[in-house]
Amino acid sequence: QGDLGAGKSTLARSMLRAFGHAGAVPSPTYTLVEPYDFHSFSAYHIDLYRISSTDELEFLGWDDLAEGLRIVEWPERIPGIEAEADLLITLSYDGKGRQAVLRGTSGRGSALLQGINLN
Repeated sequence: QGDLGAGKSTLARSMLRAFGHAGAVPSPTYTLVEPYDFHSFSAYHIDLYRISSTDELEFLGWDDLAEGLRIVEWPERIPGIEAEADLLITLSYDGKGRQAVLRGTSGRGSALLQGINLN
């Protein structure tokens, strides 16, 4: 999550490329969900900016996406959805650069953070 232009889509693109995606990674601003299939899992880049209620998540197939990795931009648009997250990444401006704050919100997320070398 983060303000407009803070780097949410750029971070998602970097993550997907790190997982092995070699093609284009378009922003899901208009499609709302962009799927990516990898050898052992699927990932979904999701933009909730235009979503205004939990009822609209059903039309996105939200529950069907739970089997894969959901990379969600604008999670704060849907109250309570952050409780489903394992990892919350908050991006903000820091002078001419950006700052990322990573927070494990579940046991799985905390374990992921322990495995990340941030140096």
